[in-house]
Amino acid sequence: MTPIGQLLDQLQARTTTSVEITERHLNAAEDTSGEGARVFTHIDADQALREAARTDHLRESGTDQPLLGLPVSVKDLFDVAGEVTTAGSVVLANAAPAAKDSSVVARLRAAGAVLIGRTNMTEFAYSGLGLNPHYGTPANPWDRANRRIPGGSSSGAAVSVTDLMAAAAIGTDTGGSVRIPAALCGLVGFKPTARRVPMDGIVPLARSLDSVGPIAPTVECCARLDAVLSGDFYRPLETKPLTRMRFGILQGYVLEGLDEPTAFAFQEALLAIQSAGAHTDPVHFDALNRIPASNQTAAAEAFAWHRNLLESSGHRYDPHVSARILHGAGMLAADFLDLMQARREIIAEAENLFAPYDAILLPTTPWIAPPIAELEASDDAYFHANGAMLRNTSIFNFLDGCALSIPIHRPGTAPVGLMLANSAGLDRQVLEAGAAIEAIMNQR
Repeated sequence: MTPIGQLLDQLQARTTTSVEITERHLNAAEDTSGEGARVFTHIDADQALREAARTDHLRESGTDQPLLGLPVSVKDLFDVAGEVTTAGSVVLANAAPAAKDSSVVARLRAAGAVLIGRTNMTEFAYSGLGLNPHYGTPANPWDRANRRIPGGSSSGAAVSVTDLMAAAAIGTDTGGSVRIPAALCGLVGFKPTARRVPMDGIVPLARSLDSVGPIAPTVECCARLDAVLSGDFYRPLETKPLTRMRFGILQGYVLEGLDEPTAFAFQEALLAIQSAGAHTDPVHFDALNRIPASNQTAAAEAFAWHRNLLESSGHRYDPHVSARILHGAGMLAADFLDLMQARREIIAEAENLFAPYDAILLPTTPWIAPPIAELEASDDAYFHANGAMLRNTSIFNFLDGCALSIPIHRPGTAPVGLMLANSAGLDRQVLEAGAAIEAIMNQR
């Protein structure tokens, strides 16, 4: 995988063209021996090549855009003018095509990106595993022989990058749906402060928790994409030594039940960070144990959007998804308001506690990717694994914070992610801390 900056430099130096890069990605996506049929729900190759040729012409004429000619995939939640947004579901397959681009897609186009295709996902984004019974499940790039989960819900997004079908991918993150697949597939995934990126033209899951973020090869790649998504001016991340950084290591249930590869990689990463001179403290967050009980609003918000569809077409949903949505049917308005008040109180506690730190550290997921077949064979195994995958990541959606997952495993071993997180608005601080740790991990 080539970092975005290198690809853009190659394009600027005319050592390659967007058409050449786009053709390579399309060839990978259309290779019948690969995962492309399960990675994408829609590809318009002719349109992608036309867009690529247009960007090459713009470059020749002197146009300068931040992502000019870069092929990017988008999750099948984003409206693209003239295309049906199916959200990984057959229920919306016959819906009217989108009348206009979502703001996110419009910003990508304005930055010069080439849309390579719409990526597969957990139906309606409601699972951290990435399984989809309608369009198939793309296999994790690691241990393909045993076909392990890619992580969800932005499953196709991650595999489109690992399998060189796109230079980067845009997903959504309501409980970890960018960070989980990034962690399980050995990529970098960034969940920004939710309000920084507009959500119009996106099929919602839970509006109070939804956010949009990139999946890409490096932290710097994610910073470039985040600047476009949020409408900010891109500035290279400041290189700060770890000796000037302070990290809090979150304690409690986030460190429980780790499998051996995850525990080993996490401890090895902490030792490397400490050996590089960073200051670390264990952080005991008293309100942490209140989050699971208070973090029950997603189902109610999802049910509000889905109730009419469930009534008419509930039998066509993935039953794992519809069962979770229906949990929200019985929530009283008074209970919902109580939970939102509890959330505001817990966010205030977290902001005070996390303030001294560049970032809070914890494993992104407690396990490496399990085999798809095991979860398809047992509802109990499915829901147990889903709860485990979402356990750590969902904390920072609840806290309305920003969070980054970076790979920390040794080459050739199962992918493991380290999460760096902090409070709302500290996105650049978290990205710069992540870049500093990433550099240390790459030196091993």
